[in-house]
Amino acid sequence: MRCLTCLSVAVGAALVAPVAASAHGDRVPVDQLASAWRFEAAPIAVALLALALFARAFVRLRRRGRADHANWHHATLFGAGVLVALLALVSPLDAIGEEYLLVAHMGQHQLLLDLSPALVMLGLRGPLGAFLIPPRVLRPLARNGAVRAAFRFLTRWQVALTAFVGSIAAWHVPGAYEAALEHQWLHDLEHLSFAFAGALLWLQIIDPGRRNELSRVGRVYLGLTVLAAVHLVVHPILLTGGVRYGVYAHQDERLLGLSATADQHWAAVLMTVEELLVLGTAILVLAWPLLLRLTSAPSPSASRDPE
Repeated sequence: MRCLTCLSVAVGAALVAPVAASAHGDRVPVDQLASAWRFEAAPIAVALLALALFARAFVRLRRRGRADHANWHHATLFGAGVLVALLALVSPLDAIGEEYLLVAHMGQHQLLLDLSPALVMLGLRGPLGAFLIPPRVLRPLARNGAVRAAFRFLTRWQVALTAFVGSIAAWHVPGAYEAALEHQWLHDLEHLSFAFAGALLWLQIIDPGRRNELSRVGRVYLGLTVLAAVHLVVHPILLTGGVRYGVYAHQDERLLGLSATADQHWAAVLMTVEELLVLGTAILVLAWPLLLRLTSAPSPSASRDPE
């Protein structure tokens, strides 16, 4: 709850803060974009910590003879998820999205919201997640009533749905979006909130620890709700009313020959395609056994004895 409150306060401040959109451009000239890697300590340290914790859990399970729950399929998926998140933050995609193309920035956001957390949760299926935190750290946390209450709250599907849709809706309001570009701490908070909201949602949809917070049907409905809600919230911002983000309208160097309006429309297209590919695939995988069961069930008329 505290995290959601902090996000609300930050976004509220962003909406009322004055933003000089035209002052943002040209921090990274076009001819230097290919080399605009940002090897910042924080994301690299988090990525290395995540990989170290996973490796420790992986080895512990295999030593217990449970290679079925700690195989290289798990390791590849988890490592790919961490790598996707790291590349989204340190690669030239960050500079391109900040200064030149909304479609690139939207792609960065979708990597943090969907692809990275989905891959990480797939890699943690089974008991791996329970082994991720060392026992000496986990035991005092498990004995703390406030920590247990916070965990129960954050792992509700209603919280995951609200955090995911709410973070996308809030940060793509033009005032909040441009304020995040102008203030690094706010931009970092934006990315952190996307990764956090994505983790909460994909924890529900994939259910790596088999908590069964939602049934398979419930997870299908959650995915469909998110799919509809995100586009109902964001598409009116991106597809109506002309250019909504001044930072791109004031950019005098156009990448890919895209006008600010075309860039904005392509951002909406990218979001639609990415959500359909990643979230739509998850929905289809979850729904497929249910569809097979429905199609293979005998009809009531066929089950009756002939007269």
